[in-house]
Amino acid sequence: MEITGLGWLGTRTDRPEALADFYRRVLGLREIRTEPGFWLFRLPDGRDVEIFGAGQGKDHFDTGPVAGFAVRDLAAAVAELRAAGVELLGEPGESWQHFRGPDRNVYELTAH
Repeated sequence: MEITGLGWLGTRTDRPEALADFYRRVLGLREIRTEPGFWLFRLPDGRDVEIFGAGQGKDHFDTGPVAGFAVRDLAAAVAELRAAGVELLGEPGESWQHFRGPDRNVYELTAH
């Protein structure tokens, strides 16, 4: 598997409005979309950072921020995880697959 970089970062928090304001005002991130309980920010390199309010996002987003590792061939990378006995979480998305690392935290592979 070839990891090409960090492709995505998502976090669930009980203070999503405060975090969104911090991302906008202090970090200067560009807000792309907002919905009730959800904010999407775009980094200068085109990668996304998402904020989920309590009860939003995937049920397994319960370990803290979730890093998404960018891969060129998502299907092949998922097959490698499966072959290694890694616990896959949920069904694959259009361009991602969540999994649990050996530290029990949730991670993601994302197609880029």
